Amino acid sequence: MHESKSKNPDRLSPLQGVVVIDLTRVLAGPYLTMMLAEMGARVIKVERPVVGDDARHFGPFVEGQSAYFASINRGKESIALDLKEVEDREIFQKLVKKADVLVENFKPGTMEKLGFGWQRLSQENTRLIYAAVSGFGHTGPYKTRPAYDLVAQAMGGIMSLTGHAGERPVRVGTSLGDITAALFGLSGVLAALYDRGITGLGTKVDVAMLDCQIAILENAIGRYFADGQIPGPIGMRHPSITPFSGLQVQHGEYLVLAVGNDNLFTRLCELIDRKDLLSDKRYATNGSRTENHESLYQELERALEKKSVAEWLELFKQNGIPSGPINNIEDVVKDPQVLSRNMVVTANGEQGLVFRMSGNPIKFSNYQDSDTRGAIPECDGDRATILKYLDDLS
Repeated sequence: MHESKSKNPDRLSPLQGVVVIDLTRVLAGPYLTMMLAEMGARVIKVERPVVGDDARHFGPFVEGQSAYFASINRGKESIALDLKEVEDREIFQKLVKKADVLVENFKPGTMEKLGFGWQRLSQENTRLIYAAVSGFGHTGPYKTRPAYDLVAQAMGGIMSLTGHAGERPVRVGTSLGDITAALFGLSGVLAALYDRGITGLGTKVDVAMLDCQIAILENAIGRYFADGQIPGPIGMRHPSITPFSGLQVQHGEYLVLAVGNDNLFTRLCELIDRKDLLSDKRYATNGSRTENHESLYQELERALEKKSVAEWLELFKQNGIPSGPINNIEDVVKDPQVLSRNMVVTANGEQGLVFRMSGNPIKFSNYQDSDTRGAIPECDGDRATILKYLDDLS
């Protein structure tokens, strides 16, 4: 357990007291609201009656329960509401009037058709922060187009940068389109909460998956505008820092080296017994090393084939060379550093089932980071508790 103690014993988490209405489903929105729950907000998930969130029906399944759903909906409460039915609409309106944040990831215009768009809800609750996560945002010519992670990755350019030169485009191995939208959306909600503390007024936070993909292109856009060349996939290596890549060592195994300056390069050459590379003009500067990366990587791999991954990593660790193994997922979840940082946690499902999943990477010095999380909600399983909460407030 990553332990810490609150300086204020009456507070258990940074977002304690914040109430979130979660209308989202699948991944981008639920990940955003999960992070709010991780920081202590009360998240009330509004689901469709009977079927609930689509993600409840995505595998893998453990005894009939979705591990996909569990990993991004732990610690929330669930109530099933049909927003076209009068009684359920009234319950929803009561929730909104008392909420701090509402998050939805419908196609733009859906909430307006239901009669619950930002303009109306902000009049009923002037302090409400309304966060909308969608494929293309609530403005622009694409705003009504549907989008999933794959579409965002393709249209946002990241697939054109991923993989090896001359091969077909590759999707990033996780749902980066959804997750980046969730994290930028989270930043927007937290900024809006801070702003509301000063102005007393809520706001609408409009986050588009496509926009977020553009935002994380890092130096690719800068490089294009600088030299007019369209960046493409280059495998594991970095486009402007060398050596900064995966390299093959003994037994056909790989490790990664991130040698970001001349001092580190000098130290590396000494450690691998290739001081001769230091006098080669092709490798004298980072710029020249990058220009001649092919020949340099060949020379480095010749030297590295003398030892195993474990032997090189130990030597590099002792001498301050940034390096690491290329872990698979089993390696990751057993890594002592990962475990010491509480990045594998548990949450209870239905019928006593326990799920293991990734933890919260944000650690607060004055709040405890438990190795267990709140339960995974059953669809409509918290109706009675939520209705009582509304009655108590009226």
